Amino acid sequence: MQLFFTPDITEPEYCLDETESKHAIRVLRMTNGDLIQLVDGAGNFYEAKITAANPKKCRIEVIKKVSNFGKRSHYLHIAVAPTKNIDRFEWFLEKATEIGIDEITPVLCDHSERKVIKDDRLEKVIISAMKQSLKAYLPKLNPLTPLAGLLCGGVEGKKFIAHCYEQDKRELKHEVAGSMSNLILIGPEGDFSENEIELAIKNGFIPVSLGTSRLRTETAAIVACHTANLMNE
Repeated sequence: MQLFFTPDITEPEYCLDETESKHAIRVLRMTNGDLIQLVDGAGNFYEAKITAANPKKCRIEVIKKVSNFGKRSHYLHIAVAPTKNIDRFEWFLEKATEIGIDEITPVLCDHSERKVIKDDRLEKVIISAMKQSLKAYLPKLNPLTPLAGLLCGGVEGKKFIAHCYEQDKRELKHEVAGSMSNLILIGPEGDFSENEIELAIKNGFIPVSLGTSRLRTETAAIVACHTANLMNE
């Protein structure tokens, strides 16, 4: 199955944008009468029929709609410091989308080595991963946010901060089980500063461990994502 992303789809007739039209007609060689599958990123899955196989403006007619396609039982928000090597951060976005995530906030920390990101490029990575993994929900990507602003903002659900300092920490896998909403913080390559951890704890964040291994930022974020999904299946 090949999904097409149509965030502004209207029913029952719709025209694919030029990029998706070209992919359908020129690359996949689809033609009039062929069936095509679409998602809007808001949980709706569509099956449609091509009525005008134009490589610039491919017209389709919706014949079936499924709402809440693949909806999960919990909400997962991961806030993570972008890595110095942006490819590694993009890898996280891709894999987290494939595994299952609802919201991603890149955060600017005291020890951050990357302080600029290109939202448009990152959004494309997420869209591609959503389509590849046959999902109908597009994770929300927030702009780069100072950590202090996120820590002091009102967040519903359980809140966690994963760090490498030697102090009492709970196991994330035990804390996220059965929780309807989770926000997990993952720090930069140099970890969070002690002041950031103290501020997080003051604002209700629970210090957690992801295991005994010392993990890279993007690996830690993937472990957190997988753990939250596994414990809430």
